[in-house]
Amino acid sequence: MKAQVRIVGGLMRGRKLTCNVTPELRPTPDMVREALFNILGNAVPERIFVDVFAGTGVVGMEAIGRGAKQAIFVERDVRIAGEIERHLKTFKVDRQARIYRTDVYRWVSHWQPPSEPVNVFFSPPFADLDERTDDLLRTIGDLQTRTAPDSVIILQAERGSAVEELPIFNDWDKRRYSRNVLYFWQKELAPVAES
Repeated sequence: MKAQVRIVGGLMRGRKLTCNVTPELRPTPDMVREALFNILGNAVPERIFVDVFAGTGVVGMEAIGRGAKQAIFVERDVRIAGEIERHLKTFKVDRQARIYRTDVYRWVSHWQPPSEPVNVFFSPPFADLDERTDDLLRTIGDLQTRTAPDSVIILQAERGSAVEELPIFNDWDKRRYSRNVLYFWQKELAPVAES
């Protein structure tokens, strides 16, 4: 089924992406994206934004429109990744983007995060939330260790998914939007040494 997804804010506000919606591809709803970027606020401009399980790529494109230095899209479905590339070229922002057509878990394990803070947004398929929970947690934990202080990791999940009961998320900021749940984690800044 074809659907249009609208960019809700930033310089590309109102632009529309056409995509084929399937059980594996569920675009992040407008309301959830708006809330996500309102919460991130000043943590978006001049930072790299990583859209993991990118799907339509609308979240990463929204980040570019809101001033992100670069958006990195990681999508294992080659056809869907091709659609992201087509939209980036249509919107003339492809120079601010990199697309990796590969398995997310493998990509994260090899990625070298920059020395400055980044924002990493995970929106895994429902099946991964419930059936690959260990892989997902290992990947998120890996990034928690390796990203620079002040980096933000966000997980979009579904109410009732296996991750809701996991103690790892007890310290994360949790926001509910209908059936969607956003989990936010920010890496603490290193304490300033006293002179």
